[in-house]
Amino acid sequence: MKDISAIAAKLSRFVSYQAGSVVSREIIRRDVGTITVFAFDKGQGLSEHTAPFDAFIYIVDGEASIMINGDLHTVKSGEFIIMPANKPHAVRAVKKFKMMLVMIRGKA
Repeated sequence: MKDISAIAAKLSRFVSYQAGSVVSREIIRRDVGTITVFAFDKGQGLSEHTAPFDAFIYIVDGEASIMINGDLHTVKSGEFIIMPANKPHAVRAVKKFKMMLVMIRGKA
């Protein structure tokens, strides 16, 4: 991937919607964490799982249903949610949506 450091860019342009799919593109990877952009078609999702680190999700476009530790959250364009480490979570597209996932690899 071309180095995009110190370049202003629209996050939503890094991934495109594809029918019946989830598309992702890693923007940055470091030992301390990653930033990845996703595009989910309506009805698509990520099944319930856990991660050993906190994760920050920012909804760039659309609307997502995010389950965290049994609680359902509707998160819309311009909103964010933090998924705590070691808590089961799942993501589903209520409408097609794009999100930025920031994974922080460290312990509080």
